[in-house]
Formats: sequence, C-alpha cells, structure tokens
Amino acid sequence: MDAPHLPEQSAEKRVRIIGSELVENYTVYVIEVNVGYHSWTVKHRYSDFHDLHEKLTVEKKIDKHLLPPKKIIGKNSKSLVEKRQKELEVYLQTLLSRFPASTPKVLSNFLLFHFYEINGIAAALAEELFNKGEQWLAAGEVFLLRPLQLYAVTQQLKLAKPTCANGDATADLGHILDFTCRLKYLKIPGMKAAVGTSNIEEQSLPFDLSIFKSLLQIEISDCDAGQIEGLPSLKPTLATLSIHLSASSMKEILVPEASEFAQWEPEGVDTDCPVTAIIPRWKMLTTLDMSRNFIRCIDDSVKLIPEVEFLDLSYNELSLVENLQHLYNLVHLDLSFNKLTVLEGVHTKLGNIKTLNLSGNQLETLSGLCKLYSLVNLDLSSNRLAQLDEIKHISTLPCLEKLSLADNPMCIIPDYRTKVLAQFCDRASEVCLNGTTTTEKELDTVEVLKAIQKAKEAKDRMANHEKKILTPVDSTLTQRCYDVYSSACDVILQVGLYYSTINELVLYPCCCEEEWKPWTASLSNLFLPPFLLSYTTTNQEFTNQLSVQISLSNKKESTPKLCKTLSLEETDQGSPQSGDGYFEMTLDDTNEIMGCSSSSTIKEKITDDVKKESAIGNVKLVVWSLCISVGEGLSQRPSCLVANDCSLVVFHTRSEEPVSNLEELTEALEIELVVPYTNVETFQFDIPEVCVSLKVKSNNKRWFFFSDAQSLKEMHSCIVPHVNQTNEQVSNSPNTQLFIQQFLNSWDFEESEGSVKSGHLIHFLNLDSSTSDTNVADNPQFPKNSLPSDVLSQISLFESDQDQTSNPMILFLTSRHLCILKVDFVALASRDPSEASMMRSCSKVTRIPLSFTLLDPKQGCSCRAVSNSRLFYDENVLELMVGHECLTVVFALPQDKFMFLREFTQLRSNLREIKTIALQRTKKGHLKVHSCPASATPTERIPTSRPHLTLSLLYPAKSLIQQLMEDNQCPSHLSLSSSLLLISSLKGDQLVHFFHNNIAEMENEELKHILWTSVLFYRSPDVEMTACVLLSTKAIYFILDDKASSLTNQSSSVVHLIFCSSDVFRSIQSYFLISFCFTFKLKDLQSVNVGLFDQYFRVMGPSADHIISCLTRDSYGTHRFLQQLMMVLSLLEKVPSPEPSELDFYSQFGKKSTGKMVNYELVHSSKVKFIYPSEEEIGDLTFIVAERKTPQVPSHSFNIILYVLVFQVHIVPGQTTQNQTVLQPKTLILTSTGVFLLDEDHISYPLPEFAKEPPQRDKYRLTDARRIRDLDRVLMGYQTYPQALTLVFDDVPRPDLLCHLTMDHFADGDGKGDRTQMFGGAEGEVQWCIFVPGADSRERLISLLARQWETLCSRELPVELTG
Repeated sequence: MDAPHLPEQSAEKRVRIIGSELVENYTVYVIEVNVGYHSWTVKHRYSDFHDLHEKLTVEKKIDKHLLPPKKIIGKNSKSLVEKRQKELEVYLQTLLSRFPASTPKVLSNFLLFHFYEINGIAAALAEELFNKGEQWLAAGEVFLLRPLQLYAVTQQLKLAKPTCANGDATADLGHILDFTCRLKYLKIPGMKAAVGTSNIEEQSLPFDLSIFKSLLQIEISDCDAGQIEGLPSLKPTLATLSIHLSASSMKEILVPEASEFAQWEPEGVDTDCPVTAIIPRWKMLTTLDMSRNFIRCIDDSVKLIPEVEFLDLSYNELSLVENLQHLYNLVHLDLSFNKLTVLEGVHTKLGNIKTLNLSGNQLETLSGLCKLYSLVNLDLSSNRLAQLDEIKHISTLPCLEKLSLADNPMCIIPDYRTKVLAQFCDRASEVCLNGTTTTEKELDTVEVLKAIQKAKEAKDRMANHEKKILTPVDSTLTQRCYDVYSSACDVILQVGLYYSTINELVLYPCCCEEEWKPWTASLSNLFLPPFLLSYTTTNQEFTNQLSVQISLSNKKESTPKLCKTLSLEETDQGSPQSGDGYFEMTLDDTNEIMGCSSSSTIKEKITDDVKKESAIGNVKLVVWSLCISVGEGLSQRPSCLVANDCSLVVFHTRSEEPVSNLEELTEALEIELVVPYTNVETFQFDIPEVCVSLKVKSNNKRWFFFSDAQSLKEMHSCIVPHVNQTNEQVSNSPNTQLFIQQFLNSWDFEESEGSVKSGHLIHFLNLDSSTSDTNVADNPQFPKNSLPSDVLSQISLFESDQDQTSNPMILFLTSRHLCILKVDFVALASRDPSEASMMRSCSKVTRIPLSFTLLDPKQGCSCRAVSNSRLFYDENVLELMVGHECLTVVFALPQDKFMFLREFTQLRSNLREIKTIALQRTKKGHLKVHSCPASATPTERIPTSRPHLTLSLLYPAKSLIQQLMEDNQCPSHLSLSSSLLLISSLKGDQLVHFFHNNIAEMENEELKHILWTSVLFYRSPDVEMTACVLLSTKAIYFILDDKASSLTNQSSSVVHLIFCSSDVFRSIQSYFLISFCFTFKLKDLQSVNVGLFDQYFRVMGPSADHIISCLTRDSYGTHRFLQQLMMVLSLLEKVPSPEPSELDFYSQFGKKSTGKMVNYELVHSSKVKFIYPSEEEIGDLTFIVAERKTPQVPSHSFNIILYVLVFQVHIVPGQTTQNQTVLQPKTLILTSTGVFLLDEDHISYPLPEFAKEPPQRDKYRLTDARRIRDLDRVLMGYQTYPQALTLVFDDVPRPDLLCHLTMDHFADGDGKGDRTQMFGGAEGEVQWCIFVPGADSRERLISLLARQWETLCSRELPVELTG
C-alpha cells in the first residue's frame, strides 16, 4: 500500500503480538510493529525475549522481574501460550515507552528497526560505512544502495535533530554524508513488491541524490522516475547513467525540470522563442543506457547530452529514429528490440557511428544505411529481411567488419552466406558474418564467381566491340570515395578501379604489355585457366555433352584409345583468361553466370542408340587438373578427368582461346584416354593432396594430375572401389607431414614444423634464360631476375643446361620454412610404383627459412590499363625475395597464389624469431615511403595488401604525429646501420605510413611510441645491438641493426648463402635495404622487469626467445616507454565489445583501476606484471660494494646514492680522433664515500621460470673502485669524447676498496686499461673517462659527486672545461 511520506521521528511506535506458532517443540510469537503508516511483522521465541532482557538489564538497568518467568512444564500448553503472549506484549510496550526518543540498539535489532524504520536504517548504514567505508572507496567498486536506505537518509536530513541522537558515534549520520560525497560508482536496485514482511513499497518512496558530489556512474532500476529527486545535481561529474524499468520518456530523466517549465532551452543556445528556463547540459555524460524502459520516442531532451558516445535504447517501444543529430559524438548505438520498420536518411543523424545494433526490429529494407561510411559493426539479426538484394545497400560501406543477419527470412536461402559475402567483392575476407570468420572455401567461391563474370564480360566485349572504346562514365564521386577509403582497405581500391576498368573500357594495352606478353604466350599450357572450373559435375548439360563424346568414342574404338601427346614445343600458344579459384556451383548458378540454359542448342542431335550408350556410362565426377604426361617425352597441359560408371576418361583442350559458352568448350575438348577400370594398374597419391598418378596396364606411359586437394580426394575415392582390390599398388593418401619428413634428417624436422600446409604446383621463372620467343632476349624492357643461375644452383632450384619453365616443382609451407620439392617426373615414371622409396629417390627438398623470405616489395607499373598479360601476372605470378635475391614463381592452378599468400602471411606473422624486412629507397638513398595512402593502383605488383586499416589510423591526430617525431630522435652514441639511419630520418606522416607499409602485421594497430635503445636477447647475452623499438596497440616491434644476422636460429650456411653473395647484393642493395625485425605481440607479454633507477627494462614472454632487455641508459626514456606500454595495455582491456553481453557492461567499462601493487609487483589489469627492484636486489648490490670497506668505515657510508648505466671511453693507443674511441658498457655506482665501476648482466636476472640452471656469470662483477676523497678534479668537454666526463683520481689505491679485486686487474695491456686510462694525465694520476648517455643522469651524477666531495673535503669540487 502507498503510504504518505512523513517523517517518522515523531511517529508513534506501536507493538502488539498478534499470534503464535508452534515450530517443532517450541512456540514462536508473531509480533506486529507499527511506526507511522509503515508496519511489519517479526517472529521470536521466548528464549529470544530472555536474551534481549539480559542485555537490557546489563546496559540499561531494566528491572529483572519485568519479563514473565520461564516455565519448564507445560510451556507449550494453549493457556500458557495465550497468557505469556499478553505478558510479552505488555513487556514490549513497556520498553518502547521507556525509550521514546532513542531506541536501544539491541531492542532496535530485536524489532528489525534497522530493516524497516528510518532511524534504524540510517544508524545501521552509518555504522557499516564507519567500519568499511574507506575500504570500499579505495577499492573503487560499485556500491549498492536500496531506495529504502536512500529514503531513510533523505528523511533523516529533513529532521531537526543532531546527527548522532542516540550517543553512538559509530551511528553518526556524518559517516554517510562523508561517504556519499566521495563515492564514484553507485547502483540503486528497486523492487516491485513490498519489502520483506512489511507493507513498504520502494517504488513509492522518494529519495534525493543531491548528497552525492563525486559520482561518475549510477545505475537505477525498478524505480518510478517521479520518486528520483536531485538527479540534475549529478551533472558536473556523472559520466555513465543507466536507467532501467523506470521511465516512460527520456525527458523525465534528462530534463525533470520540464514538468515545471513548459518552454526551456539548453544553455548556450541562441533562440528568439520565449523561454521560461535555461537548462544546463550534461557536460561529462558519455554513456547513457536507457534500455528496458517504456520509451516511445527519442525526444528533444537529447540536446542536453551532446558528449554522449554510447547510447543504449534497446527493449523500448521506438518506431522512429529522430533527434540524434544533436549527438555529434555518438559512436555506439543500440536500438535493438524496438518497433522500427524503416530507416530513411539515418546518415544525417548518425554521421560518425561505428557500432549499430538493430536486431529484434521489423526492418524489411536496408536502403537507409547505405551512407554510414564509418560503420564497423552492424547487427541486423531477428528482423524481416528476405531479399539478398538488400545487402547491396551495405556492401559498399568501407569500414564494415562485423555483420549479423541471423534469424532473418533470407537465412533459409541455400548458400546464403556465400551469396551475401559475394556482394562485398574483395572485402569478403574482411567481413565476419554472424560471428563466424569467412572460410577459405567461401572465399574461393566468391573469387571464382568474380573470375567467371570477369572473363565472360571481357570475352564479349572483345568479340562484339573490336578496338572500340566505350565512353567512360563520370566516376568523380566514386573515385573520391576510393581516394578517401582506399588506404583503410587496399582491397576496396582494387575492386573499384578494376571493375570500373572492366565494365567501362575495353582492354587497354598495359605499359608493361611487352614485358609479360611473351611469357603469357609461352606459359599458356603450364597453368589451368580458371574459367574451366565453372564446368563441374553439377552442370548437367556439360556432363551430358561429356557422356555423348565418351559414347561416340566407345562406339568407334573397342579398345582404349591413346591419343598423341603433344610435347611442350609442339603445343599451340594461347592467352587464357585468369581467375581466382575453385568452387562448387548449382545448376541454376552455372546457367545464370555462363549464359547457358536448358534450352541452349546442342552441337548435333543425339541419336537414340547414342542416348542408350550414354545412359550406361553416366558421368559421376568431373575434375579439372593440370596433367603432366610422361611417355617418350614430358608434356604438360590442362586436362579434364572424368569418371563414369565403367571407365576413366582424360580430356584435353585443343583451343588456344578461352571459351565463353558450353558450345565452344565442347568443340575445344578432345579425348586423350579412355580406359576401363579393369585396365587401371595404379591410381594413387604420389604427393599427398597435390598429385595423383595413373598407370594403365600394358602401357609405359604415366599421367600425373594436379588439382585442389578436395577434388583429388573425391576422384580417388570414386575410382579406387572399381579397381582390382588385389592390386597392392593402389594406396591411400599419406599424411603431408610424413611425406615431407621423409626427405629430411631427424634433426632437421622440429616439433614446431608439425603443421605442413598442402602443396602448390609452381614453375620458377628464370627471366634470364631464353624463351620460345626470340625477341624476348633482345628486349631491353624485359624483366631481369635478380637471382642469377649460379646462385640458384647453390640451392638446387635450377640447372644451367635445362629450361626451367618446363620443370614444375611443388611448394610446401611449414611453420618455419618454405619447402621446395623438385621431382624428376621422367625418372619417377620409369620406377615401379610399389617401391617404398620411389618418391624419395626421384625427388629432392630444399628448405628456405620463412624468416628470410619476403614478398617482393617493389612497385610495378602505375597505369590502370588491363591486359591479358597484366591479368596473367596478377593471378598467377608471385615474386619472392630471399635475403637480397629475387625468385619469380608462377602458380599453375587457380587460386593457389591467393591461398599461398594467406598461408604465408599468417605463418610469417606467427614466427617467434627474428625476421627480415625490406626497405625500398630512392636513387638519392632516402627511404621510399608513400605519403598518399591512395596512390596504389590495381596494376601495381603488390602481392598482397597490408592489414586492414581504419581512417583514424591512416590519418592520426597531429598531436600523435608530433609526439612520434619527437620520439624518433636517435641518441648520438648508438651506431646505426643503413636501414636504421633511413628510419631515423623519417618525419611527420612518413613515420605512420612507413609503419603500416613495412612493419605492421596485425589488423587495426596504431603506432603509439618510438624508442631508440640498445637491446640484449636472452639467447645471445653478449651481443648488444642498436634497435628502433616501435610500440603499437598490438605488438612491440624491434627493428635491429645488422648484428641481428648472427642471432638467427638458422644454420650458418643458410645465412651465408642468403646474405653473403657479394656480386649479387651490390645491385640489389641499390634499391632495397634488408633489415631485421623481431615481433613481440602484446598478447604474449607476461611481465616487465624494471631496472634500478629506471636505467633499463626487460620484457618477458612465454619462451627464451621472448626475453629482451632494453638498455635505455636514460630514466626518462624508460619511464616514457613504460607509461605508453601501460596505456596501450589498458586500451586492450578497456575497449568495450560491440557485441551484446549479459555482463554489466557499463559498470565494467566505468572501472578506472589499472592495477594493484603487491610486493614490488604492479599487476596490471591486463594481467601483465611490472616488477620493480626490491629491497633484496638493492641489498645485494649494497653488499657487493660494502664488502670492500674496512672495519673502521661505518656501513651507512656505503648506501647507494646513484646507480647509472654508462660507457667507459677507451682510446686506441696512438690515435686521438673521435672515430678511434671504443665505448665499453659499464655500471657506475656512487655511494657516500666511493665510486665503483661494474660489469652487469642485464638479461639473465631475475632468472626465468624455465631456467634449469643459473647463468655462467654473476649479475655484478666489480672492475674498479675509487674513493671520492681521492678525486682531484673533473674534466668536461669534447677532448676525449663528446659530453664525456673525465674523473681524475690520485693514484693511491687503498685496500679497503680494492682488496677483493683479482690480480688480472693489475695485469698489463687491456686489463690495465680497464683501471687506468692515462689521457694526458700527470704521473700518479688515474683517469676515468665516462660517458653518461642520459642528460638528466649526467647532471645528477655531477651534482651528487660534487656534493659528496664537498662534504668529505670541505671545499668545492674543481670542474674544468676542455676544448
């Protein structure tokens, strides 16, 4: 029941016992308590009354005889219970009358005042906050207060009474006010029903929120909007507001003043209309969640929340999207489960939206979404979308990555996923549909659909419009859009320009037409044209034609017919169209794409007898392949392998030109072999998933068929059951891993090589060798391979006496190597197929490390023309760079190039070792970086695009670019290789584009920080090298100098082969610089060890390869890097997921805690540990220093004042120039009385968890020590080394500092040089020439040294400046 909201301080407290209940063997009395209009019931047994009375007699001196006495016999009798009930009621009434103003705590708890009465509730809350309030505030967690508690506090504040009326300091109302003033995260959950056993309904209780002064986040649920008071007082601080099941409009929450003022306007708005109130804005509010309310429209109250970025209006009753144009910062919008039926012009209201959830509505069209160019995530599940054509409205959105269409009528369409993805063109691989990443099979389907359409259109235009150029349409708008978004996704640019070229222009001659035209002709029979793959088993008309030809052949010949096999020289040259892959098509799809129908005309009428014969030999399976036949010679050509009920048939194509319909294909096909299954001697996998071989009885000829793995397996499974099962040579496909392993030594095949990708049939294109076209060799523009035959022969890929274009090879990828299988097919055909070592004796495998293999980064021609030669290059040719050497690879099967690129890119990015990178430079020696992201064209020879980028990454803020330029300052003491020198010269946008074009390996990563430092690797602790450290939002990249070649895990012979061919590298290095890069992914980062005084830090991952120390020798540089690293790790943790979640998203997002420090370890929210020097580590160093002291010297004199990493400068004897100086890394320790130089192991300590034994050397090794009082003077200047300090000591060695030094320290030569450097010093002097890289550390060393010297010697330290 609803009760008036009157103060309860003066309300009469009444109590009566309304009944009793028998529970087991004791009686429980039901007590009804009334305070004002609120009432509730309490149940107690007599023993509870007795305990209450005992406490009151002790605390309040109550009469001991006031409570009715105990009864042992007959205590549960009805008469006794009724009598005791009346007596206990009188007892309670007496107590309440005894304490009218302040009820004792024990009595209050007995009657549950702390649950239902405002004084008791407030007192209990105050006591709880007194005990735990500070702890809760420090934890920064969400605090829960019920509306009844807030109501009690609100009513208490209205009463004219002291904040501590009952004398209990712990129950002072001030504790509540102090807590609420500092509380940041609050949750107020109401309820519909009455509270407990009372008649109190929380929905009717008003409460005031003005007592909260620092709230950042508040969530209110199941409370009527009318009872919430003081909400506008939260505007100065509130960042996240969540209201559920409480509001019928947005206005009553955002503008509660609207109930009083009919005409209002937000502050800062100029208006001519009369207004009665100016309402302040919610300036700090960035997240508004009003889901699960009863809102029917988005009213004009949103004018007051211009800073909102996250808006959730799901589970309401909205039918229109309006007024959101005022939210120009809106990024994430959730309108799911409303009543939206149409979206028109939403781009005018949602200009910068990235995540849009429209699930659970009634949408039938998507036309209103076509201009949301910034949209990344879109949820359209559970709507009424039935037509696939609606996808075209969102298929052009350049940034769309995640799309959900589940539970729509279109989902019942067969293969709807593929048909949806096909509308995204080349962006299909980047779109995640319904939470499932696009599979390779789906991508193959999309690619082949494009290839077929492209080939058909090109053929039609060339046949119908010879040399006629169609007038290009005005594509200014389209081109402008591509210029904006091309860098965000290179594939979009290629799709747009490529198809505009195909659809608007006839094939123009490319500027490199003459370059590749000879190869296009000479290699026409060495690869399988993709347009043939559309004619498969599912094409009924095509299979009927095959059956006709087979029947006619069987009718003419009673024995298997072996057609003449053409050699490579006799084969006609052609220029087939190129395509992108293989897929399975339905009959309807095939007819639609190829222009064939069931009513198309057949070449000749089939007679009745032929029909009968064809019915006997129905085609069961069709597989297109590249066939290598070995008889008197070796020949290669595209072939069609057909299996019917009784025989195996091999077709080959006679036509040089690509076909555009079924009739032309039928005319071009010719039967090469028809063999009954009974005459098949062997049909087996010679190379797993790559090649099957066929041998016919009583015939010496062998056929080797290459196609995709799935097709070969299906053909093998189709034929083997029909072959004589007693034939032992018929075998199943072995494992690819075992196949490769047989060619390697046991120590060569590592466990990490376990994943072997399927092979690809290739030809290595030796561009220096002569071809069938005699003009090729004389053409000065013909491409020259940078890898001469003498180098290639070293890795057994080419032989000088053989034309390699006719020698196919198979390319395999493992997790760490590129494996090239060279097969002698002539020798293989002559061997008995039953031999176990047949393949091994006729083949050889060459392994090239993936870490040394690159996709050739050089740019191709910049024209936008399309030609057959250009299509051939783009679809089949790939140029690889092994070290400084180039290899040109031609893939024989469609889609193999793109499959290889995907596998290669993925495997190389997963390498956990040092990799090579190639930097292209201009003729002037500068690094070539494309400053305009849209400069790439579809004809540039870039084998694959870089990871997907958003506009914000391509065009970063000017402040970030300025910061990166400031960070890209290499310290003068670091030695730079040519590649690092070029990187250090980059300025402005060049830094960002260099990172994305040459370094970045993951999607949507942003460069955040650059650090130049020296690094040490755990596996090579003695090799200190220069590195440019690039910190991105996904990884840490170490760009290393040339010393990194000695750290690779590959054999020295391979490294020498790839990097030490001097005659070759001079010409290649004029265009490229080879550098080395190690990628440390942030997901692998486990801990960061920070060195003493922030002089260095060490990053650690899961293995020894992931332990790297960065010797910054500069506390500021270390601090800046760690600060940026923590920020990046926090971003990874804090970025909210756009997907719907059952978790309390807003409370999770509102957490600001980034970590917790425990025992010198800062455990970051990303679970990465930042480990700082402990007292134990400092104590160990102090002990090493202190053990040199004499007993007379107090131990506090050896407290460490300064720890700094320095270089000790050595000058080569007889030389005085700067170039002859040698910098030796040292650690300098300054104590109260002495200066120490040590050699320190910065990489091995603290020991990693996987270390089985301690390192061979100690962490610290003392090399020299001097007393401060023996310091004579300090020399500063450029005489020995720029900005070096020369400390001149009197040569009076003392046993207290040097008693533990070894005798080697006093030896002649180098050992002595470590201790005494005589740079023009007088006899009896010892000079330390010290270079401190960090300016702050250098100044600090001078000031501390001067202070200690003045303390010990009572005069100022002499400092001299040298020239």
